Amino acid sequence: MEIFHYEFMQRAFIAGLIVGLICPVVGLFISLRRMSMIADALSHVCLAGVAAGLLTGVHPIVSASVFAVTGALSIEKLRDVYKNYSEIAIAIILSAGVALGAILLSLGKGYNTNFMSYLFGSIVAINETDIKIIAFTGLVVFMLIMLLMKELFFIAFDEEGARLSGIPVSVITLSFTALTALTIAVAIRVVGILLVSSLIVLPVAAALRIAQSFKEAMIIAVIMAETAVFIGLFASFYINLAPGGAIVMTAVCLLVLTLVVRQLRVNAAQKAVCREISGNRP
Repeated sequence: MEIFHYEFMQRAFIAGLIVGLICPVVGLFISLRRMSMIADALSHVCLAGVAAGLLTGVHPIVSASVFAVTGALSIEKLRDVYKNYSEIAIAIILSAGVALGAILLSLGKGYNTNFMSYLFGSIVAINETDIKIIAFTGLVVFMLIMLLMKELFFIAFDEEGARLSGIPVSVITLSFTALTALTIAVAIRVVGILLVSSLIVLPVAAALRIAQSFKEAMIIAVIMAETAVFIGLFASFYINLAPGGAIVMTAVCLLVLTLVVRQLRVNAAQKAVCREISGNRP
């Protein structure tokens, strides 16, 4: 396997393995809460964070994490302000993130090449420092999600019931939104700012069509994400494709395949029922 002889590919697969684990785990709870667009908004906030990091000399993933968490907490605050129109909060932060990113990009000169690697992902540019940040953040996110699993599940399906049962809904919601922000910030190194929300949503969308339980949905979503990451990285190496685009297109293909197989099974089941009914007629 020539691909694994190169250190930059070894780092890419390590980073991809971590990102492919935490993205669908976070994405499942986001989807169940019907807040899939929050990932897109926070990825645009990361745009400003990366630009600020390149401009000031701070590591871009660190600066993107700070911006993303700030944006996430701002979304939750604005959701309280616009209680009956919570989607406005997401639109406001998304707009602010894009605008601030454009301003910071116009101020900086000479780092456009580096910025493009964060915009679309770059397996060559992943270094040891990136791996350490991604590994540490990924471990923290995964452990906290597992620790809060029951509470997040309860809140996702019945927020008011969770509140009445004594669960600190506000604190847990804020914490989860911050974890979502951190997940997006570390994932941009692999799939890029423009596509990171897709890796969070697409594997979950596929899993929800075929899973029979919450646990099964999480397992299938992780398998889908990891498969997309591995196939995408192989394609980016051997066919010279953008890694982010290759990973997300693989996720799209897996989703389409899932929908087709699901429909074929439904059609087969309907035909079987019709044959059974026809056979029972006198």
